[in-house]
Amino acid sequence: MADSKQPSNTAVLLDGKSIAEQVRNELKTDVASFKEKHPSFRPKLVAIQVGERSDSSLYIRQKSKACKEIGVDFEHVQLPEDIQQAELDSRLDSINNDPSVHGILVQLPLPDHLNTKHVVHSICPEKDIDGFHAENIGNLSKRATEPFFHSCTPLGCIELLKRYNIPLAGKSAVVVGRSDIVGAPVAMMLTNMDATVTVCHSKTPNVEEKMRQADILVVAIGKAEFVKADWVKQGAVVIDVGMNSKDDPTKKAGYRWVGDVEAAAMQHAAYMTPVPGGVGPMTVAMLLSNVVISGKRHFEASSKVDIVPNPLKLQDPVPSDIAIASAQKPKLISQVANELNLAHAEFEPYGKHTAKVTLDVLERLKDNTNGRYVVVTGISPTPLGEGKSTVTIGLSQALYAHLKKPAFACVRQPSQGPTFGIKGGAAGGGYSQVTPMTSMNLHLTGDIHAITAANNLVAAAVDARYFHESTQTDMQLFNRLCPKKKGVRSLSEVMTRRLQKLGIDKTDADELTSDEISMFVRLDIDQDAIMWRRVIDTNDRFLREITIGEAATERGMSRKTGFDISVASEIMAVLALTTSLADMRERLGRMVVALSKQGTPITCDDIGITGALTVLMKDAINPTLMQTLEGSPVFVHAGPFANIAHGNSSIVADRIALKLVGVPPGEPVTPENSGYVVTEAGFGADIGFEKFVNIKCRASGLVPDAAVIVATVRALKMHGGGPDVVPGKPLADDYTQENLELLEKGFANLRRHIENVNKVGIPAIVAVNAFSTDTPAELALVRKLACEAGAYDAIPTQLWAKGGAGATKLAEAVVRCCSETNNDSDSGFHFLYDADLPIKEKIETIAKEFYRAGSVSFSEEAERKIEQFTKNGWDKMPVCMAKTQYSFSADPSLKCAPEGFDLPIRDIRASLGAGFVYPLCGAMQTLPGLPTRPCFYDIDIDANTGDILGLF
Repeated sequence: MADSKQPSNTAVLLDGKSIAEQVRNELKTDVASFKEKHPSFRPKLVAIQVGERSDSSLYIRQKSKACKEIGVDFEHVQLPEDIQQAELDSRLDSINNDPSVHGILVQLPLPDHLNTKHVVHSICPEKDIDGFHAENIGNLSKRATEPFFHSCTPLGCIELLKRYNIPLAGKSAVVVGRSDIVGAPVAMMLTNMDATVTVCHSKTPNVEEKMRQADILVVAIGKAEFVKADWVKQGAVVIDVGMNSKDDPTKKAGYRWVGDVEAAAMQHAAYMTPVPGGVGPMTVAMLLSNVVISGKRHFEASSKVDIVPNPLKLQDPVPSDIAIASAQKPKLISQVANELNLAHAEFEPYGKHTAKVTLDVLERLKDNTNGRYVVVTGISPTPLGEGKSTVTIGLSQALYAHLKKPAFACVRQPSQGPTFGIKGGAAGGGYSQVTPMTSMNLHLTGDIHAITAANNLVAAAVDARYFHESTQTDMQLFNRLCPKKKGVRSLSEVMTRRLQKLGIDKTDADELTSDEISMFVRLDIDQDAIMWRRVIDTNDRFLREITIGEAATERGMSRKTGFDISVASEIMAVLALTTSLADMRERLGRMVVALSKQGTPITCDDIGITGALTVLMKDAINPTLMQTLEGSPVFVHAGPFANIAHGNSSIVADRIALKLVGVPPGEPVTPENSGYVVTEAGFGADIGFEKFVNIKCRASGLVPDAAVIVATVRALKMHGGGPDVVPGKPLADDYTQENLELLEKGFANLRRHIENVNKVGIPAIVAVNAFSTDTPAELALVRKLACEAGAYDAIPTQLWAKGGAGATKLAEAVVRCCSETNNDSDSGFHFLYDADLPIKEKIETIAKEFYRAGSVSFSEEAERKIEQFTKNGWDKMPVCMAKTQYSFSADPSLKCAPEGFDLPIRDIRASLGAGFVYPLCGAMQTLPGLPTRPCFYDIDIDANTGDILGLF
C-alpha cells in the first residue's frame, strides 16, 4: 500500500503503472490459487474487433498479453469492416450465450454504418466487463442495487485512491466531464463512497471556481491542458484521465502526450496522476479484474443449485390429481432453469412451463463429480397399483423441499395409449406429481410424435425399396439412385458408407463396375423377412395384424404386417440408450429392418435413411425439463416399453441431472454438498430394475448408490392369495382390515425383489406406500421382514396425501444409505452376467438367478434365431427379456414368488440400434387394445376456460 503522507513542494505521483502491476500480480496469484482448488476453472475474455484499425489491433494485442500473464483465456474475434448489423448481432448473441465466456468487450470505435450504442447494450450485462451496459450504469446510480461490473477507467481511478490511502468520505469532489464511460460513473462511485460530488460540463458556469474548491478533482473531457494549474486547490488530489497528443518538435515522433490538466498543477496538488502512466494502465488492470470476478462468480453460481421450494396447501380429503395440479401454480420454466444455473443457450422453452435442455451442459460440467444416483423400482405389479411414479416424484420433493438437497427426478414420458386407455398417465399422483400434468400426459414436446414419424418413414422406405427393386433393372435403379446432374453423378454420405460396407473403396459413382453397381443398388429384400412394423401411439387392437399393398398400383405385392405402439419402437429404445447426437446417428444407422434373400441383415444405412431419421430426432434427443408440484426439477425423457424394451428413462437425462446436482472438481463429496438424482425403472424389479442394471448401467457407465423398492400392504396381500380385484366393486375386507397372515405370505414377493437388488451389490430401501386402512402392526411387520430379508430400511410413506412432507423419513434413509455407499470404496456393484457369454447362457442366468426358474425351454424358432444371431456376431449384446410384468414367471396368474417353473422362450429378436437382443417369453402384446370403458370417457374440456377436465 502506498504512503499517504502529504508532500510540501510537489505532488506525489499516483503511479498507475506500478499499482497496475501489483493488481495484475495479485490477480495472477488469485487465479492460480482458484484453479488449484477448482481445476476446471477457466476464466475467458472474448474481444470483438470490427475492421483492422492499427490502434485497435494494438489494444487487442496488449489485452491478449495481459490475459495470458494472469491465466485468463483470451479469444480475438476479428470481423470484416463491412459486416452488417444483423450479422454482428448474431455473432454477439452466440458469444453472449456461450457459458464458457465470462467477459465480452467490443473494441471501439466501430465503423460508421454500425450502431455503437445498440452493440454496447447488446452485450449481456453479466458479461459486460467494460461496464458500459445501461443496466450496469443504471444500477450504479441506485443505492439498493449493485452493477455486475463498474466501468474500468472509473474503477481504476477509485482503486488508485484506495491504494494510496486517500480518504474520500466527506470530501468535496468535482468531476469534469459527464460521459457514460468515465464522468458519470466515477461521480456515482465517489458519491457511494460518501464524497460530496459536483459534476461539471461544457454548460457549467464558473467552472474554474468550482474546481478551486475541490479536494478531489477528476478531469475527463479530452481537451489538452484544459484545466490550468492555478485552478487546482492547494493540497488537492488530481486524477487526470485525459490522454491528448500535443505538437512537440523536440520529440522524435513530433508530438508528446499531455493530459486534460496542465502539468504545472503538480506544484499545487498533493497527489496527481502522471500522463502517461497514470489512469491508462489501471484501466487494463481493472478490465482483467472484472474478467476474473466474472469467471469466479459464474463458477461459484454454476457449482450449486438454488433451492426454491413451491409450498403446497394440503387438503383433506385429497382432491383429484387434476384438481391438485390446477390449484398449484408452477414456477416459470425460465426460473427453474436459472435455479439450475443453465446458460441461455442450454435450454429452449416450450411454452411457460416446459423446456428442452441441450446436451451442451454435459461438456460444460464434464469435470463435476456426479451427484448420488437412486433408482426406484417395485414389487410385481398388481391391479391395486403400488404408486412407483408417486414415490419417485414424492421422494425428490422430500429431498428438495424438506431436506433442502439439490434433487432431480428423471422419469419416462407416458404414452397416449394408456393415457386414453385404462392405466392413465404417469405423472405421479395426489400431492406428488410432475406439473403441468396435462402437458406431460399428452403431447409434451412431441418426442413420441417424432419417434412415430421416424419409425413409419423407415417402414415406408423398406416397402418402397422392395417395390422398386422388384420392378427395375440394376441400371434403372442406379440411374435413379445416383442421377446425373450437369453430367456428374454424386454419392451421398450414406451411399459412400454402403460402398465401404461392401468392400468397394471408390468415391466416384462413374467408376463402379456393373457387378459393383448390382451389389450397391440391389438389397434383394426378402419380403417374408421384413422385420420392421409400423407404430401408432394409440391402443388400437385392430391394427395388430394388417395386410398392406392392396392397391392396384402396388402390382400384387401385398403382405401381412402390423402395428406396435410407438413406445415399443426400437427408435424409442435407441433414444433412451444413446449418449450423444453422433451416437444416436450410429445406432439408427445399424438398426436391422429386414433380411435379404441370402439371409444378410439389411440396415437403415443400407436403405439410405439414417440421416433423415436423425434429422427427425434431433430435438427429441434433448430431455424435457419440468418440475414437481413442490418446485423441484424433473427430466421427462424417453418412454421405452418396459415389457419388450428396457423400460427406463434416458441415459442423457440421468447424466445431465447428475452433473447439475453434482460437486465441482476438487471439492470433496459430502452428505452436505451432494445432490440426488432419482430415476425410475419400469414395472417390478425383475423387469425394469434388472434391465436398468444390465442394459442401462452397462451402456451409461453409471453406478447407482441405492435402490428404492415400492410396495403396499394391499398389493402384498394380493400376492399372498388375496381375492381378485374387480373394477367397480368395493375392495374385499382382506385389503381394508388387518390380516397379518395374508400379508406375511405375500411378503415373499417383496423378499425376492430385495434379494435380487442386493444380488447385484446395491442396497435396497423399501418404501411402503401407506393407506389409511393399513394398521401399525401391518406396517411394523413389513419393516421387520424387510430388514430380515436384507433391506437397508423399510419406511412407510404418505406421499399421495402429503407430498414431500410424507416422505421425509424415506428421504433421510436415502441420504444415510448413499453416504455409507459412497464411503465404501468397493461398493460391490456388478452386472448379473458378462455380455460376452453365449445368448442362451445369459438368458438362463436371468431366468434362474432373478426369476428362480427351474429350467428354460427354447422353441425351434428361438433355437434357429440364436444360431443365426451368433453367426451374425449379435451374441455379444445384453439380453432384454420380454415377459409379463405380473409374475416372475411367464404366466401372469402365478403370483407371489414362484420357483422351479419352466420359462418358455418362443422367439428371440435383435435390436442392433438399441444394442440388445430380446427373447419373447410366452405371448406378448406390443399394441394394447382399448377396454370396454376407456379413460377417454372422462376426458373433456371446458369450452369457456379451455381447462382440461377428467384427466385422472
